[in-house]
Amino acid sequence: MAKSALSFVCQNCGAAYNRWQGKCESCGEWNTLVEEDTTGATTMPVSIRSKRKGRLFQLESLTGKSTEAPRLPSGMAELDRVTGGGFVRGSVLLVGGDPGIGKSTLLTQATSLMARAGHRAVYISGEEAVAQVRLRAERLGLADAPVQLAAETSVEDIVSTLSEGAVPRLIVIDSIQTMWTDTVESAPGTVTQVRASAQALIRFAKKSGAAIILVGHVTKDGQIAGPRVVEHMVDAVLSFEGEGSQQFRILRAVKNRFGPTDEIGVFEMTGLGLREVSNPSELFLSERDLGSPGTAVFAGIEGTRPVLVELQALVAPTTLGTPRRAVVGWDPSRLSMVLAVLEAHCGVKLSGHDVYLNVAGGLRIQEPAADLAAAAALVSSLVNAPLPTDAVYFGEISLSGAVRPVAQTSARLKEAAKLGFGRAVLPESARGEVGGDAGLSLTTVGGLTSLVADIAARGAPKANRESSATEKNATPARFRRQEG
Repeated sequence: MAKSALSFVCQNCGAAYNRWQGKCESCGEWNTLVEEDTTGATTMPVSIRSKRKGRLFQLESLTGKSTEAPRLPSGMAELDRVTGGGFVRGSVLLVGGDPGIGKSTLLTQATSLMARAGHRAVYISGEEAVAQVRLRAERLGLADAPVQLAAETSVEDIVSTLSEGAVPRLIVIDSIQTMWTDTVESAPGTVTQVRASAQALIRFAKKSGAAIILVGHVTKDGQIAGPRVVEHMVDAVLSFEGEGSQQFRILRAVKNRFGPTDEIGVFEMTGLGLREVSNPSELFLSERDLGSPGTAVFAGIEGTRPVLVELQALVAPTTLGTPRRAVVGWDPSRLSMVLAVLEAHCGVKLSGHDVYLNVAGGLRIQEPAADLAAAAALVSSLVNAPLPTDAVYFGEISLSGAVRPVAQTSARLKEAAKLGFGRAVLPESARGEVGGDAGLSLTTVGGLTSLVADIAARGAPKANRESSATEKNATPARFRRQEG
């Protein structure tokens, strides 16, 4: 009889230890080690191992004929954009997101649309009963879709059931943390069970050609729970993001073996489910507060799609010894760098002010092209000077204060012109990339100093600044002292 092998496995990263300890040395998390029986996962003794030699296989060269992987459209344009054009036969996708963000709603709509198109779609729920899934489909107006439902958690039973009859084109497993297999003795939800269950489902997908979507829980940090090896095993990892107070939802590809990893799909949560947003720029700019200081429109790129979003900044005198630096939707380190450049090269003294920066609409910006828009919004709030309402900003700021060019300038300008903007502030070296049909009045800046001086010159008059205590120490006075 095999000897029981007990080990302590981290439930956050999957690292195993021989004894319990408070902190996982692999991921740094505290109190995540749980004792598990890994007898089924251990290797066999040397005397029992097969002594046969490995078989020979043929090696191929890089040159040769390759065919595009056949895809099956889901019926949702935004979902197909993120996956690269649809689901690939035999592929496995992992979808993660915060609780209540709309993962089950999105996948219910996707399976219903595929079932209505004549494909066999199966929805396996390990967290909800069949009646609960039916109630959601009825609320979404999809009760008549021929989706096959089941509430099951045994991987062996699921594979045996799906192997009968026609091969399903799409299978949804909600969620992988509730699945369990007989090959290991651990409890459902543990690292060992999640790894073994995912491996069995992936093996079935590759053998049958069915596309499988695994729903994964997330940790408090927003990372998909369970071992990171599961993310390496699947073909694509999709992250469903959004704020509970916002109706916008963003589907982002973190990993994709069959498509781009920088595309996003934008949805709007309504009473009838998720509605696709074909023009995200118009949605993010729909509630702009025109004429207010501290707001700038950034022309960004998400994958191949240009997106215009509003950056809001608030600079206020601080009453604390250490000023606050708060940012939502942007990299805090990037904000600190922009503030340092403003103070070192442009003479903008922010050491006595609290700084708040927010990306409107719940979108998270990851490209450095937002540096120029963020700097313009910060200076505009500091000197109480509204920026032009018909202008967009984009450009990367270097540590020397120079404004560096960014990619896809023409696409950014074309999107801005389509939405009615009349001017653009962009790096000076990017003028050669712009064609003559941009349709915008272009203002090029080679350094951040010229942009700051232009915004400060439009600051509030002195009489208005002296009317309140907060505007009495505004930065235009600092600029006048420097000029004098």
